[in-house]
Parts: sequence; structure tokens; C-alpha cells
Amino acid sequence: MQLNTIQPAAGAKHAKRRVGRGIGSGLGKTAGRGHKGQKSRAGGYHKVGFEGGQMPLQRRLPKRGFKSASLKFNAEVNLDDLQALVADEIDLMTLKAVGLVPELTKNAKVILSGSISRKITLKGVGATAGAKAAIEAAGGSVA
Repeated sequence: MQLNTIQPAAGAKHAKRRVGRGIGSGLGKTAGRGHKGQKSRAGGYHKVGFEGGQMPLQRRLPKRGFKSASLKFNAEVNLDDLQALVADEIDLMTLKAVGLVPELTKNAKVILSGSISRKITLKGVGATAGAKAAIEAAGGSVA
């Protein structure tokens, strides 16, 4: 290999489209813009969803629903999941390490789903009233 023989991969480079440069180019006269109308003129275009003055679809339909932006930062953990863990002291980092909650999670909450029979200590992790009662009944604590 020599510096003067190096070439880009086949198809990696292609000629720029030169419009309005005569009949022979295939893009002369109207330069691929068709005849007349707003789209043929310089600076003539409209916003996305514009329907020529008719009330656009996104404004004709009713607004509906809501999705919280903070949803991806909150996670729920079942009591069954905690029962399966080997650690006795459980915090957010422990839950992330074993993959029970996603890495983005900032707040985790234990919910009353399933049962727990061993003593655990929750630190920095929330719990519903029912889950807290179940953990304390098993001899654990929620800090």
C-alpha cells in the first residue's frame, strides 16, 4: 500500500446534486421543483402538519392522557424479590447491583406483593403501609 493508491470505499463518495445547470444535467429549468405553487418558490414552505389552512389533524383531535416525566426515575420492588435477595441490609445501590431496578432509578418503593419471612433492613428505600407492616412482622425494619 502506498499513499498515492489509497481510495475511499466504493460508493462512499458520490457527486453532489447540481440543480438548475441546463437540460443535459436532467435537473435544468425547474430544477426538480415541478411547476408553480408554494413549494416551487424560494422561501416558500410551511410548517409540519400544515393542511393549507384547514384545521390540522393534531388540532382537530382532543388532547388526551398524560405521562409523567419523572416516571423513569421511580421503581417498584415486590416483597418476593426482597425474599430472594441474600443481603440483609437493602438500599438503592443493592437493588441496582442485582438488577431489580434500572440504573436510572432515583427512588424505589417496596410494595405489598408476595410475602416475606426473613428479617431485612431497608435503608433509603420507601415502602407502602402494607409492605412496611409485613417487613416489621417478619422482624425487619424500614429506616
